[in-house]
Amino acid sequence: MSATKQTHGFQAEVSRLLHLMIHSLYSNREIFLRELISNASDACDKLRFEALDTPALMEEDPEPAIRLTLDKSAGTLTLADNGIGMSEAEIIDHLGTIARSGTEKFLASLSGDQKKDAQLIGQFGVGFYSAFIVADKVTVESRRAGLAASEGVRWESDGQGEFSVESIERAERGTAVILHLRKDAKEFLDDGKIRQVVGQYSDHVAFPISLAVAGDDKAPETINSATALWQRARQEISDEEYENFYKHISHDFEAPLNWSHNKVEGKLEYTSLLFTPPRAPFDLYHREASRGLKLYVQRVFIMDDAEQFLPQYLRFIKGVIDAPNLPLNVSRELLQDYGPVKKIRTALTKRVLQMLKKLSKDEEKYSRFWAQFGQVLKEGIGEDPDNRDAVAALLRFASSEQGDSLTSLDDYLARRKDGQGKIYYLLGDNAAAARQSPHLEVFRKKGIEVLLLSDPVDEWMISYLDRYQEVPLVNAARGELDLDGEDKPDDAEQDNALIKRLQESLTGQVEAVRATRRLVDSPVCLVLAEDQLGPQMRRMLEAAGQPVPEMLPVLEVNLDHPLLKALDSQEPGADFSELAGLLLDQAMLAEGQLPRDPAAAARRMHHLLSRAVTPNA
Repeated sequence: MSATKQTHGFQAEVSRLLHLMIHSLYSNREIFLRELISNASDACDKLRFEALDTPALMEEDPEPAIRLTLDKSAGTLTLADNGIGMSEAEIIDHLGTIARSGTEKFLASLSGDQKKDAQLIGQFGVGFYSAFIVADKVTVESRRAGLAASEGVRWESDGQGEFSVESIERAERGTAVILHLRKDAKEFLDDGKIRQVVGQYSDHVAFPISLAVAGDDKAPETINSATALWQRARQEISDEEYENFYKHISHDFEAPLNWSHNKVEGKLEYTSLLFTPPRAPFDLYHREASRGLKLYVQRVFIMDDAEQFLPQYLRFIKGVIDAPNLPLNVSRELLQDYGPVKKIRTALTKRVLQMLKKLSKDEEKYSRFWAQFGQVLKEGIGEDPDNRDAVAALLRFASSEQGDSLTSLDDYLARRKDGQGKIYYLLGDNAAAARQSPHLEVFRKKGIEVLLLSDPVDEWMISYLDRYQEVPLVNAARGELDLDGEDKPDDAEQDNALIKRLQESLTGQVEAVRATRRLVDSPVCLVLAEDQLGPQMRRMLEAAGQPVPEMLPVLEVNLDHPLLKALDSQEPGADFSELAGLLLDQAMLAEGQLPRDPAAAARRMHHLLSRAVTPNA
């Protein structure tokens, strides 16, 4: 431990963040108090958890609590807790750096819009620094539970790029944050204002929050309900209380899209409170990132990110589970193989899917949800076969017939033509490109709707979803098409001399050339064989460093197209081979793929253009 005061420089990202706090974010200044109270609540939770194994950490003060003190003459607001506290090394680490992989993304996300920027603060784990919105100097005094009184530590900064740390004598365990308020923030020295903010944002905190005024003879007064909200009866809790509790546990600044509060009694007893967030976290697609529900056992906080209670594809759900029958010393390893946890996971998964089904009745809210979490939800088709139908009912797709609107599989089935026994879909790099695909031509001609799948996960997802409501899903660009028995060319067409010439010219470049009736306006298209990987899956495997088998496409040609009729009259030779190669290049480009040999494709195009503009050359 240092014997004298030491001065340290902030991590570069922290300095940038402090500049933002001090100079920009004034529209939501009240958030600082909610964030500091949340931190204090977490410290109290962690103390109770560590004290399960080491009861001596409670020292002589067994009841964790949070204390607010106003000192109008000194111009300070102090927020203190008797939670776990920090050692000198911890205080330097926690308050001098932002130990989050998303720091750079957070800073890059800042727009200059005060309201939007404020909403990012807690979400990226930087809530402590919101203190500098209202304070021109912040002093933190702390001692970790279990350390001697002489091992207290004081941290201090004016937010200008440096902070000091020195050892102090501190009898109490826990942490006190002393805010030296700016002149324009003196409203937070008013006890009425503090009561209003705590009542609005932090009434649900499970530890008592007391308020005292320096120089006032009145005893400190508890100003929150100090009960675990999830343990209260649903009919006693207002929507505003639910929304504020969600903001407390998620550090979000927006209300959740919906929630489910449920208590299960009997042999397997537990209470759950689950929320659907309005926005995706920055690390949603980092599957190794910490996530999960807050776990309590007998109202004792156990862990923040108990991921064992929900499958990975529901990793965006926030909430709390209190399971009094679990052992108090439960660990992540024990949870993984603990029988009751698997039963709770099964029940909670179904409950979340019911929440989302209910949310889907509100088109506006569900559209927002889908934009944020749709790709993640699609993972459930492959990962959760027991709930595949329920997940499939929640999926939304672009469609060849619905403009910019998305459709569900149920709505697609309700609109399908009489006698249509299949659900047709088409994979593409994006919905706009898929709409231009030549594969849709015959479907438009016959008035048959096709779902357009363009997310990177779609080809993988659809490989697990072969039917819905007993109706098979069929790729419009795979295999031989048979819409009504009239779409398959006869043997004479397949035995056409032009097809044989094209097959010979494109040997080694295509698996086969065959006549088609799936085209109306286009001369050619590529078709996947039934056992071939599509472009999306190939790219996913290549990005993962996996070997991808070499497979040649099938080229289908529209023998009624003027271009093919003109080509049929072309004499054999180099020009015919060039034109055959150009047709294949065109078909690949229409699928959003590069030709196998882009340089050769460019030469063919240059040759054709030269002949067109200088026919006698």
